Amino acid sequence: MSDMDTVDEQGRTEPPLEGGEEDQLLGFLDYQRQTLEWKCSRLGDEALRATTSASAMTLGGLLKHMAFVEDHWFSRRLHGLPAELPWDAVDWARDPDWDWRSAADDTPEQLLALWKDAVDASRRLTAEALADGGFERLADAPWPDGRAPNLRWIVLHMIEEYARHNGHADLLRESIDGETGE
Repeated sequence: MSDMDTVDEQGRTEPPLEGGEEDQLLGFLDYQRQTLEWKCSRLGDEALRATTSASAMTLGGLLKHMAFVEDHWFSRRLHGLPAELPWDAVDWARDPDWDWRSAADDTPEQLLALWKDAVDASRRLTAEALADGGFERLADAPWPDGRAPNLRWIVLHMIEEYARHNGHADLLRESIDGETGE
């Protein structure tokens, strides 16, 4: 059995212990994605809208936010594609927390589907970028100062983004039903 075939008790595929940069970076990103999915699994509307006393953050909000972040970095920044629904209809200047706030209006099925669709698109767009320059490929949409991150930076940033929010998800899930775990 290879490392890529090792699945833990929560159904997450362990990142490979050996292999090249692509296998390891994408393995860690998928592991973090699967962690968020685990933390949000088997929960209904009320649980995905639950907050802690210290924050308005919800697991549903995390799913919608991460769907937006996936789309933002891999579709819009990396490939320079225009925003699509639901992101293109948002007045971000008026409501910069729309992704977090509007999740309360969505069902668990809608939130998971939105997030999974965004992850699937990100995987496809990552594969295209890898075939077109590898991890050195620069994003098509640069920052206002003209600099552009490469695919490696984007993947590492996404690992960091998931890891940070998975810490939030741990606390939220424990407050909902007591489920704990890494």
